[in-house]
Amino acid sequence: MMFLEKLCLGTVQFGLKYGINNKVGKPSESEVFQIMDYAYNRGIRTFDTARAYGDSEEVLGRYLDQANIKRSELTIISKFMPKTLRVEQNLNQLNIKEHLEQSLVRLNLDYLDGYLLHTPEEFYEKEMMNDLMKLKEEGLVRKIGVSIYEMNHALDVVKSGIIDAIQVPYNILDQRVDDSEFFEIAKRNSVTVFARSPFLQGLLTMAADEIPKHLSEVKIYINQLNDLSKKYDISIIDMCMLFSTTNTSIDFVVFGVDSVDQLKENIDALYYEHQFDECREEIEKIFAQIERSIIFPSLWAKKS
Repeated sequence: MMFLEKLCLGTVQFGLKYGINNKVGKPSESEVFQIMDYAYNRGIRTFDTARAYGDSEEVLGRYLDQANIKRSELTIISKFMPKTLRVEQNLNQLNIKEHLEQSLVRLNLDYLDGYLLHTPEEFYEKEMMNDLMKLKEEGLVRKIGVSIYEMNHALDVVKSGIIDAIQVPYNILDQRVDDSEFFEIAKRNSVTVFARSPFLQGLLTMAADEIPKHLSEVKIYINQLNDLSKKYDISIIDMCMLFSTTNTSIDFVVFGVDSVDQLKENIDALYYEHQFDECREEIEKIFAQIERSIIFPSLWAKKS
C-alpha cells in the first residue's frame, strides 16, 4: 500500500452531521476515539480540522490529550474561521493570531503543522497575509495555506511564492486541477497539495435511486460508475479513493468517515492500486467536464 502515507483523515464529521449521504449523523466521542485509534494503528499520521467544524477541534484535542502518541509523529492542520461565520458568531473582533491561539487551546497543542485560510477571499488582503506569515515566523505554525474552490484562486495561490500548502477539491467528477498548469506550478514552488472531497461529500457513493430530485442529472454518472465498477471488479468507494491517491501530483488526500468500518473500507481500497490504471484512464475520459452545479456542493440547494 504505497499510497498510505498520503491519507489525511478529515474530521468535519467529528463536529457536525456532514455529507449528503450521511445516514448515521455525528459519531459519539467514544466512536471518534475508536476511529482515531484505528487510523493511527493503520498508519495514518495526518489529520485535518477547522474552527468551522462544530466542536471537531475540541474532540480531537481530547483524543490527543489521552492518546499515548508523540506530537512529533503527527501532522495536524486546522483552518481560520471564514469571515461570514466570524461575523455571524460575533468573533470578527478577534485577529487571526487570537483565533489560532484559541484553536491551539482546543486542540491541546502548542503549534500547528498547517494553518489554512478556510476561504480564499482573505488571501487577497495584504494585511491578513502579513499576519498569517507572522504566525509562521513566531513558530506557532509550520506551514501556511489556503483552501480554495475556484481554479483562478488555485493558480493565484500556487503562483504567489508565499504559500506552503493548498487544499483543492478533486474527485472523479471534479478533475479541473488536471486541466490546468496547477500541479506543475505547485511543484515548482514547493506547495504541498491536499486534495479533498474524494467522494464529493458522499454523492458519489449514493445509489442512483437515492439521489435527491434536484440532483437527478447525477444519476447518469452514478450509472456510468456502476458500469465501470462491474467492468473492472472494483467498488465505487475504491474507485473514489484510488482516483485521488494514485494521482502522483497530489501529496495528501483528505477524506472523512463516520465509523471505523467506513475507515477500514477506505484504507483497504489502496490494496487495488496496482490494478487501477486502465480504470483511471476511462474515468478521465468519461467524466472530464462536469457541470459546476453538480461539482459545487454550495450550488446543490439552489437547484431545488
